[in-house]
Amino acid sequence: MSNEMKVGVIGYGYWGPNLVRNFATNESSRVVGVSDLDAGKLAVCKRRHPEIATTSNFDDLLRDPNIDAVAIATPVHTHFELALAALKAGKHVFVEKPLAQTSEQVRRLVDEADRRGLTLMVDHTFLYTPAVRKIRELVLQDELGEVYYYDSTRSSLGLFQSDVNVIWDLAVHDISIIQYIMDEDPVTVSATGSCHVAGSPENMAHITLFFASKCVAHVSVNWLSPIKVRQTFVGGSKKMIVYDDLEPTEKIKVYDRGITLNAPSEDAHQFRIGYRAGDMWAPHISTTEALQTEVEHFIECVHTGAPAVSSGTSGLRVIEVLEAASRSIINQGKPVELKQQRKIPQLARAFA
Repeated sequence: MSNEMKVGVIGYGYWGPNLVRNFATNESSRVVGVSDLDAGKLAVCKRRHPEIATTSNFDDLLRDPNIDAVAIATPVHTHFELALAALKAGKHVFVEKPLAQTSEQVRRLVDEADRRGLTLMVDHTFLYTPAVRKIRELVLQDELGEVYYYDSTRSSLGLFQSDVNVIWDLAVHDISIIQYIMDEDPVTVSATGSCHVAGSPENMAHITLFFASKCVAHVSVNWLSPIKVRQTFVGGSKKMIVYDDLEPTEKIKVYDRGITLNAPSEDAHQFRIGYRAGDMWAPHISTTEALQTEVEHFIECVHTGAPAVSSGTSGLRVIEVLEAASRSIINQGKPVELKQQRKIPQLARAFA
């Protein structure tokens, strides 16, 4: 493969144009083909990027020997078939989240990529945002102390989807973030969900992840909110973080606040709880587009063979948690135990 990676993009709907733009503007890659079943979308692509060939048949991209890698931005139910075909065609593969519909499908994709020495990466875009990378850095540097909780609300009005419920669409972000910033995996998941549109999947859900440590994670997701909310609280024994992804500048605020426990000497069983109220600071956060960072990381992994931060293996763990949450919803919140397989080695290595 030459230094310039040639890319084909399958799907030019909601996310595809962003992939085309970022791969096209990266100095180390060039988009040579785009496929979509909608002729109107291909016409839009052609107007924006006249130099890119368009086709309604994704096989045209897989058969093209000049294409090194394929980026897939299609409905979730098509991910497995398209990714497997691309891997079998010898292409490196970048797939929009979630990686596939089942953990079994993901295992097959991971095995296929490993057997062929190809890069398989899932588009967990939030892991590449400067804000989430800063949170991970603060956690790893023990700025927060022992992490007690992760509490997130992710809601908006729409986008209703027919082939996945709200946890596979929205909670997938938080589950991937939790996996990335925490040094342990959840051991149990409990979830409840509600459907308010007949014949469609759950449009709101509440997920609780339990860890072997004191940490508990709550994720609330909703397609029926009057406003868009992307807010997360991460609380530790030393400091606490408020992360608001919709904030234009101060996305992260670190609070030197918390509680202190003092046991009086005459009775060690009675604790006095004190409150610590220190300063708040907002670390500088780069404005680099997350997808730009992610595309660079994918290209680097293809060239070096290094595992991606959002590799197929880490994507598998996310799918396993989503499956467990879905089973819990069916059983009205009954806890589901998760298999332990920590530590995913590449998560220990922060990317540059």
